[in-house]
Amino acid sequence: MNIFKSLKYYLIATIGCIILNSCNSINSNKNISTTPNVIIFIADDISWDDFGCYGNNQVMTPNIDYLAENGVIFNNTYLTTSSCSPSRNSIITGRYPHNTGAAELHTSPPIDMISFPEVLKNNGYYTLQAGKFHMGDYANRGFSEVHDNKKINGLGGENYWEKAIINRPKEKPFFMWLASYDAHRTWGENKFVNTHNPDEINVPDYLVDKPMTRKDLADYYDEITRFDFHIGKVVDKLKEQNIYQNTLIIVMSDNGRPFPHSKTRLNDQGVKTPFIIHYPNIHELKGKESNSLISSIDIAPTIIDLANLEAIKSFQGSSFKNVLLDPKKKFRNYVFAEHNWHDYEAHQRMVRNDSFLYIVNSRPNFALTGPLDAINSPTFLDLKYALQNDQINKKQSEIFIKPRPSEELYCLHNDPYQFNNLMNSTKVPKVHELLKQKLNEWVSATGDNIPNTLTKDWYLKKQEPYNQSSLLKTKDFEIRGEMPGKALNAVKNNNKGPF
Repeated sequence: MNIFKSLKYYLIATIGCIILNSCNSINSNKNISTTPNVIIFIADDISWDDFGCYGNNQVMTPNIDYLAENGVIFNNTYLTTSSCSPSRNSIITGRYPHNTGAAELHTSPPIDMISFPEVLKNNGYYTLQAGKFHMGDYANRGFSEVHDNKKINGLGGENYWEKAIINRPKEKPFFMWLASYDAHRTWGENKFVNTHNPDEINVPDYLVDKPMTRKDLADYYDEITRFDFHIGKVVDKLKEQNIYQNTLIIVMSDNGRPFPHSKTRLNDQGVKTPFIIHYPNIHELKGKESNSLISSIDIAPTIIDLANLEAIKSFQGSSFKNVLLDPKKKFRNYVFAEHNWHDYEAHQRMVRNDSFLYIVNSRPNFALTGPLDAINSPTFLDLKYALQNDQINKKQSEIFIKPRPSEELYCLHNDPYQFNNLMNSTKVPKVHELLKQKLNEWVSATGDNIPNTLTKDWYLKKQEPYNQSSLLKTKDFEIRGEMPGKALNAVKNNNKGPF
C-alpha cells in the first residue's frame, strides 16, 4: 500500500506541476489581470519633452520618472488636437474631434455618445473623475463620482486625488480620471514656487532668451513639479493598500505647453504628448521604450481590451495591447490631428508617418501667434519686443508669419521642432504625395469638412499686457459657427480612416 500511495502522490504532484506550468505559460503570454485597476493622470498644457524621463534636465519630475523607469515610455504618441476640451473629448470617446460633434474649445459631445468609463462602469467598475474635466455635462455620463469643484481640488487640481484612493469602494475594480489644472496659465501660488531658478533655465531656440521668458518657464516648471508631487502621493497610497501591483497607470497631457509655438499648433510641441504606461503585473514592461505611432483615440479601446471587455463599435481607435506586451511591435502607420477654433478662427489638418509630418492650412491668411493665454504671456511680450526692434531670429519670428504656407512638410529625423518646411524645397520629397493622399482619405472616410461659416475670432489679436480680467473681445464674441463635420453627420460616422 505504501508503494501505491507513493505512486499516487507522485502522479498527483506531477499532474499538478504540469497544470501549474501550463498556467504560468498562459500568464506569461497574457500577463494582464482580467480586472486591472486603471488611473489616467492627465496634465493640462504640457508638451511631450517637459518631463525628466523625456530628456528635460531642467524640470523636476522624480515620481513620473520613477514610473517611466519601471514602465514604458512611448516616444510617438499623438493627440487629436492641441486644444483642451476637444482633446479630452477624443480621449474619453475614442473618436476624432469632428466625430464627437465637439471639435472646438468649450464644447461637449452629445450626451448619448458612449465613453469608455461608462463601459467600465456598466461592467462592475467604480469610476471617478477628480480635477479638471472641461467637458460640460458629459462628465455625468460614465462616472460614479465627479469632483470638479475647484474648492475641493485646489489650485493645481490634485487635492482630492489621495482621498479618491482612500474613499473608493474596496470591493470593486476602479477607473480614475485624475486631471490637474497644472500647468495651465495663470500661474498660481503653491509650495513649489521658486523650485526652478530662472537663471538656470535653458530657453529653447524658438523663444527669446530674456529675463521675463526665463521666469515664465521657471513658473511653468514649478507647476509641472506640483503635478508630479501629487502623482507620487497617489502611488504611495496604492502601495499602502496593496493594489499597486494590479493598477495600470497612464501619465499624459491634453495638449502642448501654453507658450507660443506650442499650444494650438499641429507640430510636435502642440500635439505630441508625453505618454507613460506603468503596470507592475507585466514584468516585461520595466524600463522599455516604444517608438510606435499611437493616437489618443487608441486609449479607450486599449483600456476596454485590457479589461477583457468586448470592443465598442463607436471607437475609431484600435487597441495597442499587443504593443504593451511587446513594446518593439509596430502599431500604426499614420496618426491624424486637427486644429479648429480655439479663441481664434482656424482650420488645419495634419498627418504623420514614421518619418514625416504634413499639415494643410485652410486659413493661411492668419498668423499662428497662439491662443489667448499664450499671447498674454510675458514670453510673448519678449517675442513681440524682439520683432519690433529687429532682434529676432527666423525660428522665433515663425509665429508672426502672415500669410502662412497652405502646406507644410517636415522631416522629423533632422528637424525635431519643425522649422524647415520642405514644401519650399526646389525638389519636394515624394512622400508629400503619399501623405496628402492619406490625409484626403482620412477627411473623406471620417466625414470631415470645411464649413462655410466657421467660428470667427472671439478676441482681438492685440491684447493689453497682463490684462486677463478685461480681455479685448470682437463683435463675434460667443457666436458659434458651424462645427466641422456637422453637415456630413460625422457624429454617426465610426469609420477609422487609414491606419
